Amino acid sequence: MNDRSAPIRLGVGGAGGRMGAAVIALVEARADLALAAVFDRPGAPGMASAEEAIAGCDAIIDFSTPAASVELAQAAAAHGAPALVIGATGFSGAEEAAVARAAAKVAIVKSGNYSLGVNILAGLVEETSRRLAAADWDIEIAEAHHRRKLDAPSGTALMLGEAAARGRGQALPDLAVRGRDGLTGPRPAGAIGFSSLRAGGIVGEHAVTFAAEDEILTLSHSARDRALFARGALTAALWAIGREPGLYDMADVLGFGRKAPAGISTAR
Repeated sequence: MNDRSAPIRLGVGGAGGRMGAAVIALVEARADLALAAVFDRPGAPGMASAEEAIAGCDAIIDFSTPAASVELAQAAAAHGAPALVIGATGFSGAEEAAVARAAAKVAIVKSGNYSLGVNILAGLVEETSRRLAAADWDIEIAEAHHRRKLDAPSGTALMLGEAAARGRGQALPDLAVRGRDGLTGPRPAGAIGFSSLRAGGIVGEHAVTFAAEDEILTLSHSARDRALFARGALTAALWAIGREPGLYDMADVLGFGRKAPAGISTAR
Protein backbone atom coordinates (compact mmCIF):
# COMPACT_ATOMS: atom_id res chain seq x y z
CA MET A 1 0.00 0.00 0.00
CA ASN A 2 1.37 3.40 -0.97
CA ASP A 3 1.94 5.89 1.89
CA ARG A 4 -0.77 8.49 1.34
CA SER A 5 1.26 11.06 3.33
CA ALA A 6 3.61 11.08 0.33
CA PRO A 7 2.65 12.70 -2.98
CA ILE A 8 0.56 10.59 -5.34
CA ARG A 9 2.77 9.35 -8.15
CA LEU A 10 1.37 10.04 -11.61
CA GLY A 11 2.67 9.10 -15.03
CA VAL A 12 1.80 10.80 -18.31
CA GLY A 13 1.72 8.94 -21.62
CA GLY A 14 1.75 10.90 -24.85
CA ALA A 15 3.87 13.45 -22.97
CA GLY A 16 5.20 14.93 -26.19
CA GLY A 17 1.74 16.02 -27.32
CA ARG A 18 -0.33 19.05 -26.44
CA MET A 19 -2.69 17.21 -24.09
CA GLY A 20 0.23 15.48 -22.39
CA ALA A 21 1.87 18.85 -21.82
CA ALA A 22 -1.34 20.23 -20.32
CA VAL A 23 -1.58 17.31 -17.88
CA ILE A 24 2.08 17.67 -16.91
CA ALA A 25 1.58 21.37 -16.13
CA LEU A 26 -1.34 20.58 -13.79
CA VAL A 27 0.54 17.83 -11.97
CA GLU A 28 3.65 19.98 -11.49
CA ALA A 29 1.54 22.78 -10.01
CA ARG A 30 0.28 20.63 -7.12
CA ALA A 31 2.32 19.79 -4.01
CA ASP A 32 0.27 16.64 -3.32
CA LEU A 33 1.18 15.10 -6.68
CA ALA A 34 4.49 13.91 -8.08
CA LEU A 35 5.29 13.51 -11.76
CA ALA A 36 6.79 10.04 -11.55
CA ALA A 37 7.21 9.24 -15.26
CA VAL A 38 6.64 10.75 -18.68
CA PHE A 39 6.71 8.72 -21.85
CA ASP A 40 5.65 8.89 -25.45
CA ARG A 41 6.05 6.59 -28.40
CA PRO A 42 8.67 3.85 -27.95
CA GLY A 43 12.20 5.21 -28.37
CA ALA A 44 11.32 8.87 -27.86
CA PRO A 45 14.39 10.65 -26.40
CA GLY A 46 14.35 11.73 -22.77
CA MET A 47 11.29 9.65 -21.96
CA ALA A 48 10.72 6.67 -19.68
CA SER A 49 9.42 3.43 -21.14
CA ALA A 50 5.83 2.38 -20.47
CA GLU A 51 7.20 -0.53 -18.41
CA GLU A 52 9.19 1.84 -16.17
CA ALA A 53 6.13 4.04 -15.70
CA ILE A 54 3.95 1.08 -14.73
CA ALA A 55 6.40 0.07 -12.01
CA GLY A 56 6.65 3.51 -10.46
CA CYS A 57 3.19 5.12 -10.65
CA ASP A 58 -0.09 5.03 -8.74
CA ALA A 59 -1.94 6.05 -11.92
CA ILE A 60 -1.10 6.87 -15.52
CA ILE A 61 -2.90 9.37 -17.73
CA ASP A 62 -2.40 8.46 -21.38
CA PHE A 63 -3.17 10.74 -24.32
CA SER A 64 -1.06 8.92 -26.89
CA THR A 65 -2.51 6.72 -29.66
CA PRO A 66 -4.95 3.79 -29.65
CA ALA A 67 -2.21 1.26 -30.40
CA ALA A 68 0.06 2.63 -27.65
CA SER A 69 -2.86 2.79 -25.20
CA VAL A 70 -3.70 -0.86 -25.87
CA GLU A 71 -0.08 -1.89 -25.21
CA LEU A 72 -0.06 0.15 -21.99
CA ALA A 73 -3.36 -1.38 -20.83
CA GLN A 74 -2.11 -4.91 -21.52
CA ALA A 75 1.14 -4.26 -19.65
CA ALA A 76 -0.71 -2.74 -16.67
CA ALA A 77 -3.11 -5.68 -16.59
CA ALA A 78 -0.20 -8.13 -16.53
CA HIS A 79 1.32 -6.18 -13.63
CA GLY A 80 -1.99 -5.72 -11.80
CA ALA A 81 -1.46 -1.94 -11.57
CA PRO A 82 -1.52 1.02 -11.88
CA ALA A 83 -4.90 2.56 -12.59
CA LEU A 84 -5.15 4.02 -16.09
CA VAL A 85 -6.90 6.98 -17.67
CA ILE A 86 -7.09 6.68 -21.46
CA GLY A 87 -7.81 9.79 -23.50
CA ALA A 88 -6.84 8.65 -27.00
CA THR A 89 -9.63 8.38 -29.59
CA GLY A 90 -10.08 6.55 -32.87
CA PHE A 91 -9.97 2.98 -31.48
CA SER A 92 -10.87 0.09 -33.76
CA GLY A 93 -13.29 -2.57 -32.57
CA ALA A 94 -10.40 -4.93 -31.84
CA GLU A 95 -8.57 -2.25 -29.85
CA GLU A 96 -11.71 -1.48 -27.84
CA ALA A 97 -12.03 -5.18 -27.02
CA ALA A 98 -8.38 -5.38 -25.95
CA VAL A 99 -8.81 -2.47 -23.52
CA ALA A 100 -11.98 -4.08 -22.13
CA ARG A 101 -10.08 -7.34 -21.51
CA ALA A 102 -7.31 -5.47 -19.70
CA ALA A 103 -9.94 -3.78 -17.51
CA ALA A 104 -10.73 -7.17 -15.99
CA LYS A 105 -7.38 -6.90 -14.17
CA VAL A 106 -6.96 -3.15 -13.57
CA ALA A 107 -9.13 -0.04 -13.19
CA ILE A 108 -9.32 1.84 -16.49
CA VAL A 109 -11.19 5.08 -17.10
CA LYS A 110 -11.74 5.57 -20.83
CA SER A 111 -13.71 8.46 -22.28
CA GLY A 112 -14.04 10.26 -25.57
CA ASN A 113 -14.02 13.53 -23.60
CA TYR A 114 -12.99 14.51 -20.06
CA SER A 115 -15.03 17.72 -19.89
CA LEU A 116 -17.76 17.99 -17.26
CA GLY A 117 -19.86 20.06 -19.67
CA VAL A 118 -19.61 17.51 -22.48
CA ASN A 119 -20.65 14.67 -20.18
CA ILE A 120 -23.67 16.67 -19.06
CA LEU A 121 -24.39 17.35 -22.74
CA ALA A 122 -24.32 13.60 -23.45
CA GLY A 123 -26.96 13.04 -20.78
CA LEU A 124 -29.14 15.78 -22.24
CA VAL A 125 -28.75 14.31 -25.74
CA GLU A 126 -29.80 10.86 -24.56
CA GLU A 127 -32.86 12.19 -22.74
CA THR A 128 -33.86 14.43 -25.65
CA SER A 129 -33.50 11.56 -28.12
CA ARG A 130 -35.69 9.41 -25.90
CA ARG A 131 -38.45 12.01 -25.87
CA LEU A 132 -38.46 13.10 -29.53
CA ALA A 133 -39.85 10.50 -31.94
CA ALA A 134 -37.44 9.31 -34.63
CA ALA A 135 -40.23 9.50 -37.22
CA ASP A 136 -40.49 13.27 -36.71
CA TRP A 137 -37.03 14.39 -35.56
CA ASP A 138 -33.76 13.95 -37.44
CA ILE A 139 -30.45 13.98 -35.52
CA GLU A 140 -27.26 15.55 -36.90
CA ILE A 141 -23.95 15.89 -35.02
CA ALA A 142 -21.40 18.48 -36.14
CA GLU A 143 -17.90 18.81 -34.71
CA ALA A 144 -14.89 21.04 -35.37
CA HIS A 145 -11.27 20.65 -34.28
CA HIS A 146 -7.77 21.92 -35.05
CA ARG A 147 -5.95 20.94 -38.22
CA ARG A 148 -3.67 18.47 -36.39
CA LYS A 149 -6.41 16.10 -35.21
CA LEU A 150 -6.00 12.67 -36.77
CA ASP A 151 -9.41 11.00 -36.44
CA ALA A 152 -12.92 11.91 -37.59
CA PRO A 153 -15.59 12.00 -36.37
CA SER A 154 -14.09 12.95 -33.03
CA GLY A 155 -14.37 10.62 -30.08
CA THR A 156 -16.69 13.13 -28.46
CA ALA A 157 -18.97 13.22 -31.49
CA LEU A 158 -19.20 9.44 -31.42
CA MET A 159 -19.89 9.54 -27.68
CA LEU A 160 -22.77 11.95 -28.34
CA GLY A 161 -23.98 9.72 -31.17
CA GLU A 162 -23.99 6.73 -28.85
CA ALA A 163 -26.02 8.75 -26.32
CA ALA A 164 -28.55 9.65 -29.03
CA ALA A 165 -28.78 6.04 -30.18
CA ARG A 166 -29.29 4.81 -26.61
CA GLY A 167 -32.15 7.27 -26.25
CA ARG A 168 -33.82 5.55 -29.20
CA GLY A 169 -33.04 2.07 -27.91
CA GLN A 170 -30.67 1.24 -30.76
CA ALA A 171 -26.96 0.80 -31.44
CA LEU A 172 -25.07 3.62 -33.13
CA PRO A 173 -23.56 1.48 -35.94
CA ASP A 174 -27.09 0.71 -37.10
CA LEU A 175 -27.95 4.42 -37.42
CA ALA A 176 -24.74 6.33 -38.18
CA VAL A 177 -24.18 8.13 -41.47
CA ARG A 178 -20.54 9.26 -41.32
CA GLY A 179 -20.16 10.92 -44.69
CA ARG A 180 -22.20 12.29 -47.59
CA ASP A 181 -20.96 13.01 -51.08
CA GLY A 182 -22.65 13.15 -54.46
CA LEU A 183 -26.18 11.99 -55.16
CA THR A 184 -26.99 10.39 -51.81
CA GLY A 185 -30.78 10.12 -52.09
CA PRO A 186 -33.23 10.94 -49.31
CA ARG A 187 -32.07 10.92 -45.71
CA PRO A 188 -32.64 7.45 -44.15
CA ALA A 189 -35.36 7.50 -41.50
CA GLY A 190 -33.91 7.49 -38.00
CA ALA A 191 -30.32 8.09 -39.16
CA ILE A 192 -27.79 9.92 -36.99
CA GLY A 193 -25.59 12.02 -39.27
CA PHE A 194 -22.05 13.25 -38.62
CA SER A 195 -20.03 16.08 -40.13
CA SER A 196 -16.46 17.13 -39.29
CA LEU A 197 -14.48 20.34 -39.78
CA ARG A 198 -10.69 20.58 -39.38
CA ALA A 199 -9.13 24.04 -39.37
CA GLY A 200 -6.65 26.26 -37.57
CA GLY A 201 -6.37 25.93 -33.82
CA ILE A 202 -10.00 25.09 -32.92
CA VAL A 203 -9.91 23.36 -29.52
CA GLY A 204 -13.26 21.59 -29.82
CA GLU A 205 -16.80 22.44 -30.90
CA HIS A 206 -19.72 20.00 -30.80
CA ALA A 207 -23.39 20.52 -31.66
CA VAL A 208 -26.25 18.03 -31.74
CA THR A 209 -29.21 19.20 -33.82
CA PHE A 210 -32.70 17.72 -33.53
CA ALA A 211 -34.67 18.90 -36.57
CA ALA A 212 -38.39 18.48 -37.25
CA GLU A 213 -40.32 19.94 -40.17
CA ASP A 214 -41.27 23.08 -38.28
CA GLU A 215 -38.72 23.52 -35.46
CA ILE A 216 -35.06 22.89 -34.64
CA LEU A 217 -33.42 22.20 -31.28
CA THR A 218 -29.62 22.42 -30.97
CA LEU A 219 -27.57 21.35 -27.93
CA SER A 220 -23.93 22.41 -28.06
CA HIS A 221 -20.63 22.68 -26.22
CA SER A 222 -17.56 24.85 -26.91
CA ALA A 223 -14.12 24.18 -25.44
CA ARG A 224 -12.02 27.32 -24.96
CA ASP A 225 -8.87 25.81 -23.42
CA ARG A 226 -7.61 22.22 -23.53
CA ALA A 227 -6.64 22.56 -19.84
CA LEU A 228 -10.27 21.72 -19.05
CA PHE A 229 -9.73 18.23 -20.51
CA ALA A 230 -6.50 17.86 -18.54
CA ARG A 231 -8.32 18.76 -15.31
CA GLY A 232 -10.98 16.17 -16.03
CA ALA A 233 -8.37 13.50 -16.77
CA LEU A 234 -6.59 14.32 -13.52
CA THR A 235 -9.88 14.05 -11.63
CA ALA A 236 -10.39 10.63 -13.23
CA ALA A 237 -6.89 9.46 -12.29
CA LEU A 238 -7.30 10.40 -8.63
CA TRP A 239 -10.72 8.72 -8.58
CA ALA A 240 -9.39 5.51 -10.14
CA ILE A 241 -6.56 4.91 -7.68
CA GLY A 242 -7.53 1.96 -5.47
CA ARG A 243 -10.68 1.31 -7.51
CA GLU A 244 -11.73 -2.25 -8.29
CA PRO A 245 -10.78 -3.48 -11.78
CA GLY A 246 -13.28 -2.44 -14.41
CA LEU A 247 -13.84 -0.28 -17.46
CA TYR A 248 -15.20 3.07 -16.30
CA ASP A 249 -16.05 6.32 -18.05
CA MET A 250 -16.29 9.97 -17.07
CA ALA A 251 -19.94 9.60 -16.12
CA ASP A 252 -18.86 7.13 -13.43
CA VAL A 253 -16.14 9.47 -12.16
CA LEU A 254 -18.54 12.40 -11.89
CA GLY A 255 -21.30 10.36 -10.29
CA PHE A 256 -23.62 10.29 -13.31
CA GLY A 257 -23.07 6.60 -14.07
CA ARG A 258 -24.09 3.39 -12.35
CA LYS A 259 -20.66 2.60 -10.89
CA ALA A 260 -20.00 5.65 -8.74
CA PRO A 261 -21.81 7.67 -6.05
CA ALA A 262 -22.86 11.24 -6.64
CA GLY A 263 -20.91 14.13 -5.18
CA ILE A 264 -17.49 13.61 -6.78
CA SER A 265 -15.76 16.99 -7.08
CA THR A 266 -13.50 17.91 -9.97
CA ALA A 267 -9.74 18.38 -9.52
CA ARG A 268 -8.36 21.90 -9.52
